[in-house]
Amino acid sequence: MKFSVLNVIALTTLGVFGANVASAQETERHIMAAGAGSTQGLIAEDIAGLGDRCGMPLSVVASKGALESFFGVRNRHNTQFGIVDGDLLNYLNSYKTENKDVKDAVQGMRIMLPLFDAEVHVVAPAGIDNLQDLRGKRIGVGEKDSTAYLTSQLMFDILRIPVAERVTGSTDEMIELLRQGEIDAIIRVAGAPVEALADKRIDNTFHLVPITDELLRASYKSVTIPAGTYPYQKTAVQTVSVKTLLMTYEYGTGKNAYYNTSCKAVADVTSLIVDNIDKLRQSGHPKWKDVDLTEVPKGWEIGMCVRKGLDPNYKVSCSQATTSENQDYLNLLGERLKH
Repeated sequence: MKFSVLNVIALTTLGVFGANVASAQETERHIMAAGAGSTQGLIAEDIAGLGDRCGMPLSVVASKGALESFFGVRNRHNTQFGIVDGDLLNYLNSYKTENKDVKDAVQGMRIMLPLFDAEVHVVAPAGIDNLQDLRGKRIGVGEKDSTAYLTSQLMFDILRIPVAERVTGSTDEMIELLRQGEIDAIIRVAGAPVEALADKRIDNTFHLVPITDELLRASYKSVTIPAGTYPYQKTAVQTVSVKTLLMTYEYGTGKNAYYNTSCKAVADVTSLIVDNIDKLRQSGHPKWKDVDLTEVPKGWEIGMCVRKGLDPNYKVSCSQATTSENQDYLNLLGERLKH
């Protein structure tokens, strides 16, 4: 594949793994997910909300994509959770037996829970009716190391489709370049509906390109984006999706106090998600309705701390959530305004 193993290796050297330097007293909880406002980010906010209501604050940290989220769990201080796309795991899994650096990079990383399917969106003008029509074209693939950046490379490699250029940038920048004719298509991988792709600049001269290539079926799940999901999409469109997963690290070895407190955090959050999955489906992001907790990818282990949290006898001890120092004022103000 053209995607460089060096990209993976470089990210593993960004910092010392937080578990080796943090003390139990200063342990915090962070979850990394693709940028604010994305489906991943909103799902992470829902998870953080469970922690907040239990008196266990969980901070959401925006990343540029799957690579940063994956290695954030491995390298970043007090970051026990990361939302990662299955594409990256498949890639790493295929190289870990033949490349020592990749093997070292994935050492200790564990699946926590499978989440939603992220649909591959390809937006293009009339005349581009399938992926083969993108040969020799300029494609907007999002930020470097984003899910779209990685997935587009893997898909084009599988289909042997050479493109003229893979242009990087924010979704807003990609939409403007598409509107001006500077690029020929945008690829975005996220749970539908994607708010950014409902932008009014994408008018009826554009459409969602179907993805029906047989070669992709071995690596991707075929799904349908219903008609009317986006203003310019009048009919249902077949595409493929990427499984999104919640990742953690293997803290169950009890190596030090940090490992012990982080293991408890993983067990607690696992238990909270599973116990509240019906509530999340009712009032959380719409993609919670698609979550199937049994869809665990092959080739990756479930963490010991995750299994601990799944034990029927495991109980989360929720504490009273910290109240604002001005809460009394706000309560009194609320009562006064009722009169």
